[in-house]
Amino acid sequence: MKIARYILPLGMLLFSPLAYGVEVILSGGVALKSWEHFRGPSAHDNWWANFIRAATVQMDMTRRKKPQESIVWVVYRPSYVTRGREDGKDYIGMIREQAAKRNAQLVLVDTADQAFAAINNAARGSDKIKSFYYFGHSNAHSFMLEYSNDIIGASTQWMHEDDLPTKLNRKAFAPDARCRSFGCYTGNSMSAKWAKAVGVPLWGNTEATRYHPVSNGCLPMGNGKWVR
Repeated sequence: MKIARYILPLGMLLFSPLAYGVEVILSGGVALKSWEHFRGPSAHDNWWANFIRAATVQMDMTRRKKPQESIVWVVYRPSYVTRGREDGKDYIGMIREQAAKRNAQLVLVDTADQAFAAINNAARGSDKIKSFYYFGHSNAHSFMLEYSNDIIGASTQWMHEDDLPTKLNRKAFAPDARCRSFGCYTGNSMSAKWAKAVGVPLWGNTEATRYHPVSNGCLPMGNGKWVR
């Protein structure tokens, strides 16, 4: 394994072994190149698969440790349809192939409310969510499932921290669930709101996250501190 995977606070490395449960991975949507072209050096998502590749890296790590773990992969579909149309590629088909390769249950969603429901429904009876990962755009207060795809530099579908108490079922999560956001700035506000609403910590970074390590099979890195 590569060192970049372990640049985390010590407390994140000392999890005791977990029983088999359900791992939920949420991948937000990609921006359109035609919009991002106008942003110059600050353009996002030059590569369409940042949030997809990050998810498969995490799944591969899980499969090596727990081959029988149930993995539910929730993907915000519309942005990959429109980006695929722009690039002339069937990105949804590619995503389906990656899910099948890793024996993950793929749930394609079109709205934030559907994403909340998919997370809640991932728990199966006594099999609770033992781990949750978010890969996508975010700010301090929300997961931005859609960003710079419908409107340049803006989001039209988001999961806001103030919606967590009413839209996310805390009973779906195991008491010792480990949750982590690889979105930007989550650690500044949403992490605390998540812990209060869900009852388990959400590790988040206080600054921007960088996705270039995923091309080398590593998880994204944060410019700031990982907090919960």
